[in-house]
Formats: sequence, C-alpha cells, structure tokens
Amino acid sequence: MLTAEQLAFYQENGYILVKGVLSKEEAAAYRQECHNLIDRLSRDHDIDATWGSARTNAAVATKILHCHDVQFQSAAFTRLLVDERVTGIAADIIGSPNVQLHHNKMFVKPPEKGSPFPMHQDHPFFPHQNHSMIAAILHFDDAPLEKGCVRVVPGSHKLGPVPHEAEGSWHLPLEQYPLESAQPCAAEAGDVLFFSYLTIHGSGVNVSNEARTTLLIQMRDPQDPPTVDTHKSRGQGMMLRGIDPLEAR
Repeated sequence: MLTAEQLAFYQENGYILVKGVLSKEEAAAYRQECHNLIDRLSRDHDIDATWGSARTNAAVATKILHCHDVQFQSAAFTRLLVDERVTGIAADIIGSPNVQLHHNKMFVKPPEKGSPFPMHQDHPFFPHQNHSMIAAILHFDDAPLEKGCVRVVPGSHKLGPVPHEAEGSWHLPLEQYPLESAQPCAAEAGDVLFFSYLTIHGSGVNVSNEARTTLLIQMRDPQDPPTVDTHKSRGQGMMLRGIDPLEAR
C-alpha cells in the first residue's frame, strides 16, 4: 500500500515507481516463467509486437516478444494478478477497493535489438469515461536506461487525452515528443511502475547484452465504463480485488 507521500507524488506526476514489491527471488522465478513461455510460443507463432511507427523510425531492425492473457498460459501468472502487494497499490491509486482487469501483456525485449515504443498515452487504445485506467509494469529483471526502460512525462496526465497519430499504432508526433526528453524510470528486478493511462510514456531500444522482461497489467474501477467498445481480451472483467458492484445488482 502507498504512503500519503507516495500517493501525493502519483497524483502530481501521474506515475510512481514502487521499489521491491516482489523479492529478487520471486522476480527471477517469474522471469524464468516468461522465458519458458516465449520458448513455447515462438515454435509455432510470430510473437513480435514491434509497432509500425517504431520500425519506420528505427535505425536498425528491432524486435519485442509478447503474449496477451498470460494467466491462461501459466498458473503462476494467475496467482500474480491477484497478489495484494500489487492490487492493494492499484486500489490506492484508483481510489476504490475494487480493481478489475482490463488486459495484461508480457514483454521480452531481446538483447541488443529490443524494440522501442514511441511516446504515447494508452488512452486512445481503450478510452474510458472516468479515466480510472492505470498500468502496472512488473519488472522481472533489472531495467536500466540501456535496456530501454520506460520513460514518462511527469504531470502529463493532467493534460487529458492528447491527439495522437494513428498510423503505425497510436503515438504522438515524434518531433514534438522525442523519447530523449522524457524522464527515465530505471528499475530493478521486483520493482513495479504504476502510471495513469493518460500519462505520456514510451521506451527506448534495448542495446544491452541482456533481455528486459516485464509484465504489463492494465486495471480499472469496474464502475468506469469504456466509451468505445474496443480492445477486448479473453480475461477482461476478471476481478483482481474486491467485487464488481455492477454484477452484484
């Protein structure tokens, strides 16, 4: 759970990096679970999630491996999704004891060529009426700057929805929002980065000799309806904490 100072920081800046939510041993076990899953999936599927806008503007070919709805692939992730250490912080930020899953994605940025994400808000992908949607990025290994850690624009959530360019996946104009101008959120294994879906963010290329392994969980207040019927996922609506008051009626 967040302290009053941490919650005030989040409300002012639109993000907070919470240190040591998972132990190093837990993070290492989840990292192995992720890489085992990638090995299984990559035998028969193309699991590269590189955005078209990243390909167009990259100096070299890059790749990022991913999987949606990881709880249907491994029970270890099912347990993690409802871990009170994560959902309790999410409840503090959302301002409700009830936390509902929208979707999740595992990402592995391979060494030396892990794809970047241009600066963007998550809002255009799945807009909601009350903007309760938040992301939690769980780090299963260290994510220093050279691994392409997440970068944020502090306070940008206060701008509300910002017009995006749709081509190559929703992103902000590259000239107006260069990645290098954003605040790096370097993290260690076990840290969790929380941010609003209105917070402008992106990430750089992994140029290190080690993979960057994360799980992204998008969560909301179950009483915050989507304004566009889009971005469906197999696990959408799963209660991670508390109850769904709408279903209880």
